[in-house]
Amino acid sequence: MTEIIVVTSGKGGVGKTTTSASVACGLARRGKRVAVIDFDIGLRNLDLIMGCERRVVYDFVNVIQGDCTLKQALIKDKRLETLFVLAASQTRDKDALSMEGVRKVFDELIADGFEYIICDSPAGIEKGAHLAMYYADRAIVVVNPEVSSVRDSDRILGLLSSKTQRAEKGEEKVKEHLLLTRYSPRRVATGEMMSVGDVKEILGLDVIGVIPESPDVLSASNAGTPVILNEQSDVSRAYEDAVGRLLGDTLPLRFLEEPKKGFLARMFGG
Repeated sequence: MTEIIVVTSGKGGVGKTTTSASVACGLARRGKRVAVIDFDIGLRNLDLIMGCERRVVYDFVNVIQGDCTLKQALIKDKRLETLFVLAASQTRDKDALSMEGVRKVFDELIADGFEYIICDSPAGIEKGAHLAMYYADRAIVVVNPEVSSVRDSDRILGLLSSKTQRAEKGEEKVKEHLLLTRYSPRRVATGEMMSVGDVKEILGLDVIGVIPESPDVLSASNAGTPVILNEQSDVSRAYEDAVGRLLGDTLPLRFLEEPKKGFLARMFGG
């Protein structure tokens, strides 16, 4: 049974593509056959974060328009045998995607035995974002713990409950998960940032993961390596936890408090 998961948000720059890449890698590391698709036509970024930008010959729009087969456009990850990337087009406009074309690609991936299809959505409520969520079984709503991001995500939740195939058919609703990124316990303590409890209360969703604020995310993006693969990083551990919860594991939330300083650090101000 294939599960389609959209990674979405109301606001840009919150970490959707980082999350899409990390969740896809995390599932593939557990032996799942995964395709991750960039829906952000014109602003292609997923292939950069996955480190496969030089291997893009054909893209999502080429497949939909019949310029190539899906097999020609899928890029097999060099690190994980069961992970494949479908890049967005940088040269087409957003109207190049169609409902029928997206369905055709999904049907082919399902027939080919993919267990998970991860849709990296553009921000907001434009056509690409609507198409990314339309066929979804689950949604990971990525939020920074600050007011504008939370408010904009509330609009996305409205679309997930009314503008998807499941909603139109009166089926069980898209299962929504909340993922907080760039979380800083220090800034929460000083009132600069909303707490996990604050965000959860406003949006009414269970939290699937809390990703700590860290320079490791930018370093990983620049290196073309999904941050979940940096096993020395707390960010990697946080994403691994989120993937575990997605698969049904019961795990406590971590990284909600600042690490306590050791004796020497306290003595010498480290």
